[in-house]
This record gives sequence, structure tokens and C-alpha cells, in this order.
Amino acid sequence: MKQLYISFILLSLSFSNSYAYQNKTTKAVDKIVVTKKTQPTKTPIKISNAIIANFVNKYPNLKTYRSDLNDLYLKRNYKSIWFGGKGLIEFANLLYAKTNELEQEGLQSKFAYKNKINSIFTEKTTKNLASVDTELLLSAMYLFYAQKVYKGIESDKIKEIGWLIPQKNLSYATLLSYLLVDPKALDKNDTAQFNQYYKLREVLKKYRKIEQNGGWNKIVRDTLVFELKPGDSSQTIGQIRQRLATTGDLHSDSKSNRYDQELIDGVINFKKRNGYNEDPIITFSQISRMNIPIENYIKTIMVNMERCRWIDPEMTKAAQYIIVNIPSYKLFFVRNGKTELESNVFVGGTMNETVIFSGNINYMVFSPYWNIPTSIVQSEIKTALKQNKNYLVENEMESIKGRVRQKPGPKNPLGKVKFIFPNSNDIYLHGSPSKSLFQSEYRAYSHGCINVNKSEELAYLILKDNTEWPVERIKSAMEGGKEITCMLKEKLPVHMGYFTAWVSDSGEISFFNDIYERDDRLAEILFSEDYN
Repeated sequence: MKQLYISFILLSLSFSNSYAYQNKTTKAVDKIVVTKKTQPTKTPIKISNAIIANFVNKYPNLKTYRSDLNDLYLKRNYKSIWFGGKGLIEFANLLYAKTNELEQEGLQSKFAYKNKINSIFTEKTTKNLASVDTELLLSAMYLFYAQKVYKGIESDKIKEIGWLIPQKNLSYATLLSYLLVDPKALDKNDTAQFNQYYKLREVLKKYRKIEQNGGWNKIVRDTLVFELKPGDSSQTIGQIRQRLATTGDLHSDSKSNRYDQELIDGVINFKKRNGYNEDPIITFSQISRMNIPIENYIKTIMVNMERCRWIDPEMTKAAQYIIVNIPSYKLFFVRNGKTELESNVFVGGTMNETVIFSGNINYMVFSPYWNIPTSIVQSEIKTALKQNKNYLVENEMESIKGRVRQKPGPKNPLGKVKFIFPNSNDIYLHGSPSKSLFQSEYRAYSHGCINVNKSEELAYLILKDNTEWPVERIKSAMEGGKEITCMLKEKLPVHMGYFTAWVSDSGEISFFNDIYERDDRLAEILFSEDYN
């Protein structure tokens, strides 16, 4: 999990604007057009907007692609895309194969006219299909594949499930030009997708293989004790050993029913991957987690692959940035591609969910006042004042023009520093005096802001190269009891993401609790008949 940032959360794969390969692509595509092997100089196939209109009327399930079809052929001067001097070009066959293997991409979709597409690649029946129909069906199949694999579900549906990071800008025409030049890019783990997507895809293969081999057996309790510890012996321990060997947390299954050192290592690895404290005690709630069926894990992987489709791979190319993964309760500060800080965090509770979005930290505030939200004043502080008239004084609070604020100091819930990135939800990063709570496995406590355990260390790192803010000045500002603002010379990107499955650089997958219950809603959309 330490490498969460490397690929992570979180932006715009703009094939039309941001890719360095774009200019090269145009020249390379011209070569394809004039090469006899792939495309005759004069094509017998004529494409126009009117022909496209007639085509979608003939194939009504493809009407949603009409505008994109027009755009594809406009960009190519209405020339054939798929026919060369010796028939269909290489890329047509490769694309057909990939479209038939969408389950490998974490999808369950099927092209609306799959039987017609099949006939194109069956010599006995191709004569029954007009060449213009073949041309446009292949283009529609390309659009279907590109939308499903490279873009994902529509932006309005993404917003409905609380993902406010802008969806990447994808030009189907430019992507096609790129793939025509290098058809094998369909199989490459390159910059066309957010890198985490490819890692999840590899783990999906592994878990589907486990499923094909029967998955794992349910662990059954054979003891009345509420937890298992090293040295214990039981059949349950033997079942746990078998379960952990199946997912690779143990290298092998010794069949032993004794909780030995080998099993300790496997248990700790399992806990590390699943967001638990890394101790050797096995609770029955953790056994319940092990008993989750393999198909549920597969669905979780597929859902998180979909989230990856929305993210711009350029996001993690900034010189420095901050990433927060809400379900894992982790923050990462990354500089020059390396993690310089990892910290536990609190996130918003179920009634005050932390918003999923991207912003830029403009400034920091040392020794901050806490301007207490009116809702908290009404629901908590007024009640406390009725019971204790000195409540404000005792808690280092003061009332200013009808607003209540808490003074800087050890009781201030913002800690010694807060990090401001303007947003409509009025959330920010800040410290916390409640250090012990950061060791809890469940950390959805806040009113929406991100409470950072290592907030002071984060401030030092952000200002590391700022000569105007040496360590001594930062320390003094944190301890001074007077609010001091520090404007950053350069804005610092910060990304709030939501991933319930994440693969490290070593290939190990971590699963985290779906604390806001977003996975099922996304799965409902992703696997619905309307979407497919």
C-alpha cells in the first residue's frame, strides 16, 4: 500500500491535446493510407454523413455512435479506415479479438451486433454483408471498445455516485490514429491508461484463475474462543492456513493446525493488505473477511478498474503532489515520483462524507483558529453551555460577532497547521491533537475534512526548499499561539480518491472497506443492461 501514490488517485487523458505522440501520429497515419498493404490509393467505399445516417437507421442500437462516427470520418476525409489492398488491415483483426475478450478488461459488455461482426471474420458469410456495412460496423465496434475500455461510464453517472474529479478528455479520432500506427498498443501497459488499471487487470487474471480452480473453502469455527493467537491449535487454524495459501499470503500450505511462525507471517501479510492493524491476533470478524466469496473480490477489482478509466495518467506526473485514498485512510506526499511521507488520516463519517475531487493547496495556516461551524454550535456547544456557563473559557473558545472559534493551542482540533485548497465544500487538510485515534482501524470520524496524523512533518516537507521558511521559523509559527499564514510559491496539487482495491508495485493487492457504500452503486451501473 505504501506505493499507492505511484500510479494513483487521481487526470485528463487528453489524446487530443496533451500527448506528445500526436504530431508523430499524423505523419505515420498518412504512411498507412498510401501503403498498398493496408489501404488502396482509391477506395471503392464511399462514406458520408448521409451514409452514416442511413447506417444507424438500419442498425438502431448504434444510434448513440452517430456523432462519433461522423467525427471519425471527417478527421480522415471520409476515407475507409478498415480496408487495405489485401482486405481488412491487421488492426481490424486485433480489435475484433480484443472486443471478444472484454472480460479480461473487467467488463461484461457485448457489442449490440456481435453476430454481424462475427460474419465479417467468417469467409463463408462475408459476401452477405455490404462493404459499407462492414466498414461502419467495424468503426462502431471500435467506438464501443474505446468507450468501454478507455473512457468508462458517462460523466453524469459518475457525478451521481459522488466522483467530482473531472473525467478525462478522450478523442476517439486521435486515439484511433495512435492505435493504427501501433496496433499492439492495445496490449501494452503504456500511458494510454492510468497505470493502476493495468496492475488491477493482472490481479484480475489471478483471481479468476483461483475462481476457476474452485475458489476457497469457507472457514468454520471449531472453538468457542473469540480470537486465535500464536501457539493455539485447532482445525480452524488449518483452514485459515489453506485460505491464506490460496491468495499467496502464505507461500505454501503445510497442513498444520498449529498457529506457528509461518502462519504469523501469512496473517500479518493478509492484515496489511486488508487495512487491519498488523498484529498476530486473529479475530472472528477477520475470519468473516476471509470468508468473503471469490466472486465478490472479483467484482471489487472490476469496479476499481472502472474508476481507473476516469483518471488522467498525467495526474501523477507533477513534480510534487498529495494523494488521499479515503477507504484506506492514508495520505501520501510525493516528490519527483517518490513517496516522501505516508500518514494515517481521519476522513468524513457517513453523515459527512469527504468529497472525491482534485484541488490545489494555495497556502498553509500555522497555529490556526478553529472557526466552529454553525451546525456544531447549534447541536453541541449550545447544549454544553446550558450545562456549564464556563464551557467556552474552559475549552479556550471565544465568541466573536456571533461566531464561535477556538484559540490556537493543544485543545484545538485542527492541530498546529492546516492546508487550504479553495473548494465549494469548505474542506481542507489539518492536524489533530487526538494522536491515539490514528491507530484505530476505523477512522471515518471527521465532519468531512482530512485529519492528518503527520501534519507537522508534511508542512516541513512542503517548505523544504523554501528559504523564506527555515525549520526554526516553521517551528516557531506552530508553537506561537498566534495564527500565521504561509503562502506557497507554487500551488500543490491534492487529490481525494476512492479506491477499495489497490495494487502495489510488487503486485500485491490490498482491499479496503467500502465505507461510503459506493461499490455496489457503481457495479449496478457498470453491469446494467442499459449500459451494456
